[in-house]
Amino acid sequence: MTASANVVIDPVPVATVLNGATGKIGYLHFTDHIASSEAKLIAAVNSFKAQGINDLVLDLRYNGGGFLYIADELAYMIAGPDRVSGKFFEKLAFNAKRTADNAEAATPFANTSCILDANFNCTSAQPLPTLNLSRVYVIAQDSTCSASESIINGLSGVDVQVFLIGSTTCGKPYGFTAHDNCGVSYFPIEFKGVNYKGFGDYADGFTPVSASPGNANLLGCPAVDDVTHALGNTSERMLAVTLRYLAEGTCLPPGGVAMPATLAAAHRMASAATVGSPLSARIRQNGWRLPNGRR
Repeated sequence: MTASANVVIDPVPVATVLNGATGKIGYLHFTDHIASSEAKLIAAVNSFKAQGINDLVLDLRYNGGGFLYIADELAYMIAGPDRVSGKFFEKLAFNAKRTADNAEAATPFANTSCILDANFNCTSAQPLPTLNLSRVYVIAQDSTCSASESIINGLSGVDVQVFLIGSTTCGKPYGFTAHDNCGVSYFPIEFKGVNYKGFGDYADGFTPVSASPGNANLLGCPAVDDVTHALGNTSERMLAVTLRYLAEGTCLPPGGVAMPATLAAAHRMASAATVGSPLSARIRQNGWRLPNGRR
């Protein structure tokens, strides 16, 4: 019999600097908006800043969401204080029965760290490092959900140019706060998030190439996943397409070579398998707010 054990997830498995045609490019693979990701994201941004990156590739292809305060912090670290001054990251829009809640629902860009304890209380409020970027390249696909989509929407709302590489995101602008009752926690869908420009209607997801209504800062290239190369490898197809788009403004993969038929078949199989994925995978794909209401 196999014994149960704690499994430790590394939410930031790759954070490295690549040398590109435009200078140094930070590559950040981010998989989960969980509490343990905060310190690792801060460390990655500090490293990128120290190395003087010119551009950032944020790989969210497998990131189904999680705590919205993590998305808020990362968006701030990308954009920097000048670009977000006087603006909010996200505003919660409630239904017609809770219109009174809309007045106090704006979440400002978080400029300090939180570092949660076991009781969901913030323990550290240190200034967050910033990259002060006017653009970011986001790798995404149908597993990119909720809090990850909030990063895309929140940044485009403050005129950070978001170049989306991949395929349509899952389309989940909705979120909730846990409500405890007699030892049971309930998670009713309560709100949708809108950015500073008032856009939050992305239930069909964000799609690269065409700018979405209300998101003129969202453009990009279609690309599919590549399981034949390690993430962060410049030959990995989605990253390679991103780097070429960054350098040349073209959506063709390196050399203009079409996607191999075997890889295309594997991608179709993976997409079909997603439909019947376990409930636990779907539970990840949500936006969670802290129960203490910090943000």
